[in-house]
Amino acid sequence: MENDNLVQNQDLSLLDTEVKRVAHDVKDDNILEVHNLKMYFPINLGVFKTVPLKAVDDVTFSIKRGETLGLVGESGCGKTTLGRTILQLYTPTGGEVYFNGKQIKGKAALREFRRNATIVFQDPYSSLDPRMTVADIIGEPLEIHHLYKSKEEKEARIAELMEAVGLSKEHASRYVHSFSGGQRQRIGIARALASSPQFIMCDEPVSALDVSIQAQILNTFQELQQKLGLTYLFVAHNLLVVKHISDRIAVMYLGHIVELATSEELYANPLHPYTVSLLSAIPEPDPIKAKANKRQILEGDIPSPLHAPSGCPFRTRCPKACERCSEAMPKLEEVEPGHFVACLLRAKPSI
Repeated sequence: MENDNLVQNQDLSLLDTEVKRVAHDVKDDNILEVHNLKMYFPINLGVFKTVPLKAVDDVTFSIKRGETLGLVGESGCGKTTLGRTILQLYTPTGGEVYFNGKQIKGKAALREFRRNATIVFQDPYSSLDPRMTVADIIGEPLEIHHLYKSKEEKEARIAELMEAVGLSKEHASRYVHSFSGGQRQRIGIARALASSPQFIMCDEPVSALDVSIQAQILNTFQELQQKLGLTYLFVAHNLLVVKHISDRIAVMYLGHIVELATSEELYANPLHPYTVSLLSAIPEPDPIKAKANKRQILEGDIPSPLHAPSGCPFRTRCPKACERCSEAMPKLEEVEPGHFVACLLRAKPSI
């Protein structure tokens, strides 16, 4: 059972408190800034022909210290690629990433960034090495970044991390095959916390879990954020999950961010036609309300990034598309305070 090995009293007092102090002092500044980020993959179509697959195309946004930015969109829209490019797991084709005001450039900056920015993967089964014990998995970042002085200090840190995510320290010598899916994801979270990061990318971390376990893992993420001042980029396709955990939400389509707003604002007042269609697809448990709601069903499939439409990437499926939409790529603009939209129909008139 998932709860058999959970620790009831999670004491995080021994965890690194420096992150909490920094987050308290400068909680209103940007911890991460992305400027015109691009990630193109070369695709061979023949012996002499190579074309770029534009998985991420000219994306700009920022994340404030201590907040959770949700990133949503259909499968294949570039969410995971964007997150991994930010973490420099892919070398960007273009653009810049700034962390704590400094551009990530050069080996020293990259090493420091990778200690402070980690990832929790989607699949708790394939992301953990079955040949390693739990202690070895969680302790690996401590080895890589030389974060302990003695064997006893390392073992104490591993035990501390296991208790922090709701696992029993007595199971540190066990292998991952003996744990449930939710427990394996907790091991992944503990590994991500090992280097005392400030920023964590959560790559659909609950999509492979049962619904009842999803809520427990989401609560663990929120408790750790409150106690350690963590900042999350939370990638997901489940809009209800994103609404539950996010402060702001960015909607992505075909490599572009098409809308960005606070969670409450986005759900109450979606402005981009794609966002409206995504929200209308959320199941309504009340049959009376469900009957009254008018769902906006998208026509067709998401186009291939190899053959993206001219102008607005959403125009081939948009019920409100006009001739102008094929002529120009809309820019992400602030149309209301804190509410950004990339849509020509919502663009402010030029002076």
